[in-house]
Amino acid sequence: MTAATALIAEDEPLMRERLKEKLAEAWPELVIVAEVGDGDAALAAFDAHAPQIAFLDIRMPGRSGLDVAALIGSECHVVFITAYDRHALQAFDAGAVDYLLKPVETDRLAATVERLRRQLPAPPADLSALLDTLRTQATRPASRLRWIKAAVGKQVKLIAVEDVVYFQSDTKYTRVVLAQSEALIRTPLKDLLAELDPEQFWQIHRGTIVNANAVSGVLREDAERQFVQLKGRTERLPVSRQFLPRFRQM
Repeated sequence: MTAATALIAEDEPLMRERLKEKLAEAWPELVIVAEVGDGDAALAAFDAHAPQIAFLDIRMPGRSGLDVAALIGSECHVVFITAYDRHALQAFDAGAVDYLLKPVETDRLAATVERLRRQLPAPPADLSALLDTLRTQATRPASRLRWIKAAVGKQVKLIAVEDVVYFQSDTKYTRVVLAQSEALIRTPLKDLLAELDPEQFWQIHRGTIVNANAVSGVLREDAERQFVQLKGRTERLPVSRQFLPRFRQM
């Protein structure tokens, strides 16, 4: 029997690598024909390789995973990759299309693989109703994140988002820095950004989001180098060039 083939489209390199590694464990025979980081590249890879399965991040630069699925969903089996959203999950559970939550967990992926093995001989599911539902949800005002479950030593603690001083990417994790402590979560920074209140949490760098209430000032070393200073903390957080305009009036 010919091995099944798949495409992975996920714009976070670490998340993409994590999914690839876990797929190798859960489905060793599966052949990953392409790994891409945006919607346009996903379409090009699909045209080049015609995989049977497409793992699509819902949020990607350019065309979203929903846009890509609308174009290729009748020709391959689609699995969406998404950050937690209870309304979206209800939409998935009501249909025949599978999804993976970020960060991808072993047990959930095993269930997805088993479902895909059963579905492969059949035609792909009709995505039209699901895509309509997800697009409608995407136009609604986003509910803001209020609590975070995070690892602190050997414990998992519930942290109020308003108590966070800043979030910072750290290899496979995101650091959650508080006034007197810090914790680690697996949620990518870009997914956090979509759920945080943009009036309170400002992205100042590709890898940093700061709580505006914790900012004491901005240190300008020159026209191109600025650093956010924090209340009650000694570290200085660099501001990348694209986010400098936010601080020019401070």
